[in-house]
Amino acid sequence: MNALSTKLETLAIHGGAPVREKLLPYGRQSLDDADVQAVIEVLKSDWLTTGPKVLEFEERFAVWVGARYAVSFSSGTAALHGAAFAAGLAPGDEAITTPLTFCATANCILYQGATPVFADVSPDTLNLDPQEVSRRITSRTKAIIAVDYAGHPAALDELVELVQAQGQRQRPLLIEDACHALGAEFRGKRVGGIADMTVFSFHPVKHLTTGEGGMVATNDARLAETLRRFRNHGISSEARQRQESGQWFYGMVLLGFNYRLTDIACALGLSQLKKLEANLARRREIAAQYAEAFQDLPGIVIPAVREGVVPAWHLYPVRLNLEMLAVGRGEIFRALRAENIGVNVHYIPVHQHPYYRERFKTPSKGGYPVAEDAYERLISLPMFHSMTSQDVEDAIHAVRKVVACFDRRYQGKL
Repeated sequence: MNALSTKLETLAIHGGAPVREKLLPYGRQSLDDADVQAVIEVLKSDWLTTGPKVLEFEERFAVWVGARYAVSFSSGTAALHGAAFAAGLAPGDEAITTPLTFCATANCILYQGATPVFADVSPDTLNLDPQEVSRRITSRTKAIIAVDYAGHPAALDELVELVQAQGQRQRPLLIEDACHALGAEFRGKRVGGIADMTVFSFHPVKHLTTGEGGMVATNDARLAETLRRFRNHGISSEARQRQESGQWFYGMVLLGFNYRLTDIACALGLSQLKKLEANLARRREIAAQYAEAFQDLPGIVIPAVREGVVPAWHLYPVRLNLEMLAVGRGEIFRALRAENIGVNVHYIPVHQHPYYRERFKTPSKGGYPVAEDAYERLISLPMFHSMTSQDVEDAIHAVRKVVACFDRRYQGKL
């Protein structure tokens, strides 16, 4: 079926019947009785935080992603902050990252008093462009923070080569913001053990949830120890360790934060981890259905997938072919919402936020043309592993309905 064969229907925004009666969100958590029971057991135990479930979750998670160590945090943002701290970012330093991300990716650089330096993204994946990164590396570059946008791993091989080429003394650390990409694969390896540090998020819309929560995976024992201390006020031992050894004394060895993840959350994470493979498989099924449904729709550009990559599909962001449409992204967004399809936009480029514009005195447009153009076209479709077949069909129906009605070739035919 091509776009011209789509039957024109009156849009809900124009008074027609919506595709759905109730809103289909772009993402949501999926919990079952086993998850609830796991949390109840911890609530009845002696340890609600800093207890045995934390270590158990960290160890199992590290094995799952293929890293030597995993250190849990109270959120993905806290985990990013921990990674920025462990990388040694400080006033006078710079870290290169993408503008097309949630603001937390860049904010963690500011938390350390360092300066974020944005580099544009690649036109196909919307991930950090290594060539653009190479143009921005200076003697002040302490880290490169690459985002796995929508769950598609960044160009990790090129970025690893780039940091290694700087020489051991000046080599920036590669931090992979994989908050979208738990379970994604790059050249046959799961993300988690490729970059110097890989950051994950366990927010409810992610592949695995602990309510709020995050993790940093690394193969470097020194970085892991720094991360553990940083998330625990900078203290060199934890409460459970002191209780087990019968000791009371502890020492604060660095200025840290209380970024600990509770045993309650870790129990939920352990239960969710058992379902992660199935969750990923379902998201990949949905992505395949979307790709097949929209591949012939001129008004839509589906996400690209590079060779050797298996995305995790946290998001399914399509780009509108605005040249084929009679309206802009705002009208398409509102029309889909009127059909009760809870589309979203990911993301407003970080440098366009008022705080960044005011602080760095940079124009909101012109510096990063690929990211800026993508932002004007992006719409994220519903993508979560508990979507039913009917949910997916409704989303596809609504997109085809709305895009057909605003196709320039159809104007005046209703």
